Amino acid sequence: MKSQDIRSKFLGFFKEKKHSIVPSAPMVLKDDPTLMFVNSGMAPFKEYFLGNAKPKNNRVADSQKCLRVSGKHNDLEEVGYDTYHHTLFEMLGNWSFGDYFKKEAIAWAWELLVDVYGIDKDILYVTVFEGSDDADKLPMDTEAYDFWKQYISEDRILTGNKKDNFWEMGDQGPCGPCSEIHVDIRSAEEKAKVDGKDLVNMDHPQVVEIWNLVFMQYNRKANGSLENLPEKHIDTGMGFERLCMVLQGVQSNYDTDVFTPIIREIETITNKNYGKDETTDIAIRVISDHVRAVAFSIADGQLPSNTGAGYVIRRILRRAVRYGFTFLDKKEPFIYRLVDVLSSKMGEAFPELIAQKQLIENVIKEEEQSFLRTLDQGLILLNRIVDETKGDTVSGEKAFELYDTYGFPIDLTALILSEKGLKLDEKGFDEQLQKQKNRSRAASEMSTDDWTILNDDAVEEFVGYDTLEANVKLTKYRKVSSKKDGDMYQLVFNLTPFYPEGGGQVGDKGYLEDAHGDVVYILDTKKENNVIIHFAKNLPKHLNETFKAVVDAKQRYRTECNHTATHLLHQALREVLGDHVEQKGSAVHSKYLRFDFSHFSKLTAEQLRDVENFVNSRIEGKLPLIEKRNIAKEEALADGAMSLFGEKYGDTVRSVRFGQSIELCGGTHVKNTADIWHFKIISEGAVAAGIRRIEAITNDAVKDYYSENNRAYFEMKELLNNAKEPVKALQNLQEENASLKKEIEALLKAKAKNIKAELKNELQEINGIRFLAKKLDLDAAGLKDVAFELGSQFDNLFLLFATEQNGKALLSCYISKELVASKGLNAGQVVRELGKFIQGGGGGQPFFATAGGKKPDGIDEALAEATGFIK
Repeated sequence: MKSQDIRSKFLGFFKEKKHSIVPSAPMVLKDDPTLMFVNSGMAPFKEYFLGNAKPKNNRVADSQKCLRVSGKHNDLEEVGYDTYHHTLFEMLGNWSFGDYFKKEAIAWAWELLVDVYGIDKDILYVTVFEGSDDADKLPMDTEAYDFWKQYISEDRILTGNKKDNFWEMGDQGPCGPCSEIHVDIRSAEEKAKVDGKDLVNMDHPQVVEIWNLVFMQYNRKANGSLENLPEKHIDTGMGFERLCMVLQGVQSNYDTDVFTPIIREIETITNKNYGKDETTDIAIRVISDHVRAVAFSIADGQLPSNTGAGYVIRRILRRAVRYGFTFLDKKEPFIYRLVDVLSSKMGEAFPELIAQKQLIENVIKEEEQSFLRTLDQGLILLNRIVDETKGDTVSGEKAFELYDTYGFPIDLTALILSEKGLKLDEKGFDEQLQKQKNRSRAASEMSTDDWTILNDDAVEEFVGYDTLEANVKLTKYRKVSSKKDGDMYQLVFNLTPFYPEGGGQVGDKGYLEDAHGDVVYILDTKKENNVIIHFAKNLPKHLNETFKAVVDAKQRYRTECNHTATHLLHQALREVLGDHVEQKGSAVHSKYLRFDFSHFSKLTAEQLRDVENFVNSRIEGKLPLIEKRNIAKEEALADGAMSLFGEKYGDTVRSVRFGQSIELCGGTHVKNTADIWHFKIISEGAVAAGIRRIEAITNDAVKDYYSENNRAYFEMKELLNNAKEPVKALQNLQEENASLKKEIEALLKAKAKNIKAELKNELQEINGIRFLAKKLDLDAAGLKDVAFELGSQFDNLFLLFATEQNGKALLSCYISKELVASKGLNAGQVVRELGKFIQGGGGGQPFFATAGGKKPDGIDEALAEATGFIK
């Protein structure tokens, strides 16, 4: 039976049982703070179970897309290594919202499996909840047991514990006892050796759960207690892929027609055979699974990114790329090519795959290209590092080299090392990262080769206002070398869709592709002497051919949102603050915008709010872009266009208008202000006398901003014990902290005074010098206070004090100024030399200096060596 028929029979069966058939909800949840993704069939119906809303129909059936890659239900690391776990899977489910309960759910499940699908009842087992003796004190589900006795012999009804037979979607929310239906598809010979009941819930690949009937009757509260739901519900979930395995008579989910078309395509692309080698098989299973998860996520509106749900999707895709790179020898993008067969196979049931097919392919290909550049050198070096590592821990310094030089993600390094049975020295990595922040990597030296002329085409036309793709010819190129960027190539074409950096807007990125499929990535675009220059790490292989030049559409779109927002912001500032406001500079990137303007004082909170509201009202107004190209500057100014002081304009200009905002501008913009979605000011401050700066975000960045702030707010509130007035609670903490600090300072001063009195009697005289080297139980400030107090009372004093704070060592050296002058002693030199005993260093003035180190055990040795400076 084909998978499409299996799905159709399920939905048709429950339609006959008066269920409303509903489409799958999007996997990415927007309105549930407890879940990032739909991880079970019930998640979209949670409000019905809680009684917060009423469904149109009390009986529902569907095939829900689910993703289990984060949180409590996380199957990611098992995917590929067994034959029945997946990141994305379909969950066939029938639901009762306060209508039927256990009797009907059990009867219909049996009818569908045995009578409709024709599964032999002798290979089925069922489980029921055995009860619990913990705080919940739940009884055995004898009701379900009695219903099952009507259909299956009692020796096939097994009891299960809370882990297996009490279903909870998370730490909170609807829950209840459940009955699982398991199937034993082993051979007769295997069954004769071991009874199937002994393998239920034992992770056997051929004795698996296919259907879970959850009897939803409780709600788990935040404090862990259970309360009865307003109504009893049925929530069932049957693994579609596992059901297909059973009905198609195969031993693995990956041998069903859900996966075989994808696997065949992978075999064709990679020239590898599935079923010949376990390592290869794992890689193919990983890729065939992960491409489904990523494709469906993108179709549902979640693109790969660096935060939140987008980061999870990016991680899944990068895991697939890594397996292809490492085990299938694929060093170029290929996973995006699987989208075609996936949409053909599943597009009928999930039309969003067809509707978003081009987007899905483009996004996956772009992500592959980016990550392959990272992997190419990074994995080779990581393998070398692993081979050279002695012991079970890879140094943080080596991991940092991967991160710093190759952009290899540290979390991926840790993941790969874990798979190899190794650990990562995370502390060492953090130390190297901090060192990098403290040193400059910029290099000013640069060498530039002469232009190599291929085609002396005097006209270089910019076509990027109208298209993001164009067929181009390379007219000239040159090589540029620097310590910072290494070797780069600058390319010039007869025409280009790439916008060059200018007017504050960042230059476009993208790629060139020739007829042979060879790709060169454009990393930046600038304008030099009126020539648009494209920066690339490599030269095209076929210099004289025609290339397809493709702009990174995602980056361009985001940049356009921000650029248009700067125009609206300029208008808003003049409206709110006055006509004296003039633009004094801007930076327009894909992630944010920066706008400098003339104004005499800091903007108040009310003014900032008014500026934001003004811009957002123009966004909500859906103002269309009205542009005039190649018109006389005078004509544009007569139309009301604003020109910027200091900006160079040609004989003809381009005016850009959104409503009453009209400016002379050569940048790219959205077609309608509605495309911006929203505008949010992130900061406002001074950059020079009379010049203020606003930094802001639009579109996706605003969504991420509010999501992050919402998360941070609830984390803060939780730290404040969920105070009703968190701001007031925080103020109270600050006041309490300040008070305690004062008390601690007073106590430390008193302690230091007492210690000083004791130390007077411990001073030794060596060669006419009063000397003391001692470890004290004080902080750094206390050491200094004691040293200077003693120094004010005694001449010819040489002190070396040490302390241990938070697992680190500290040395403080005080030398009387007369000794510095007469003996040439230097406290800075002392601590630098003694610092080696505590694996650290430091410095200061000749009469007082300090050193810090990470080896407290070396303090005694440092103190013992101190006399060497005066003997």
